[in-house]
Amino acid sequence: MSIEVLHPGLLSTVQDLGRCGHAALGVGRSGALDADALRLANALLGNAATLAGLEITLQGPTLRFNARAGFALCGADFSARLDGHPVNAWSALQAQAGSVLELGHASSGCRGWLALTGGIDLPPVLGSRSTDLNAGLGPLPRALRRGDVLPLGAHASTPRAPSARWSLNPSPWFAVAEHEPLRLLQGRDHAGLDQASMAALCNSEFRVATASNRVGLRLDGPALRLTQTLECVSEGCVPGVVQLPSGGQPIVLLGEHPVSGGYPRIAQLAAVDLPRLAQARPGSALRFMLIDLDTATRALLARQHARADLESRIRSRLAAT
Repeated sequence: MSIEVLHPGLLSTVQDLGRCGHAALGVGRSGALDADALRLANALLGNAATLAGLEITLQGPTLRFNARAGFALCGADFSARLDGHPVNAWSALQAQAGSVLELGHASSGCRGWLALTGGIDLPPVLGSRSTDLNAGLGPLPRALRRGDVLPLGAHASTPRAPSARWSLNPSPWFAVAEHEPLRLLQGRDHAGLDQASMAALCNSEFRVATASNRVGLRLDGPALRLTQTLECVSEGCVPGVVQLPSGGQPIVLLGEHPVSGGYPRIAQLAAVDLPRLAQARPGSALRFMLIDLDTATRALLARQHARADLESRIRSRLAAT
């Protein structure tokens, strides 16, 4: 039971929820840049949340199923077609043996997550099937290529999924980053910005640079300056850290960030907005606003509770079918 890659797309990688607990060894987490989208796609199929799927960037792959299997696509809309017929994202669907799934260009946003019944069943590396492109790590330590064959889990031939007529509402879970400001917490070195730079951080528009990748988004905009040169000691990094290199253009770290870094840290993106950041494509306009820790925590907990409640309702519906 497997799928074959007929066309790899622009950048398609195997991802699960990440490789946790190895930062002390210099090994980053990687994993899906929007864990909620992958979790919901897995939930629609009755998969465990931890199973691996595909993360798809800007232009999707073309895949052939060699056995009957369920699939679900969450995140950006890639105008998916199954055997030439349009199919909906945010829905549980089924493919027959020999069916071909074509994913086109993302009409908005940047990334989608394709789950398959039984998950992609490659052997885990350090407890995860995620691809870390920067480190060359994972059971498939690179992007997909034409001719790759990805095995599916044992239950792929007998998918249990709700009717294809049942779809999730994407609006609570999918939003491109230009709709409203992304929320920031002040970083350790925020107070070191000069007054003009403090104002520019939250009053100016930044654009995602073409040099951005899964390590981080490089931003083009007004140059931000510190009042004095800081000699920073390298320390642990997490997704969403906003670093300020000497050139004055910020970098917002993403899932393949280094486990430590020494640039000044002017801000930290609120974790609740990391999924929105994952949808920012090169050229996207970004704006920021500052919030406090309590506000960020409440927003994250509300999203986590809503996602857990939705997963529970999906499981209940699956159990009733």
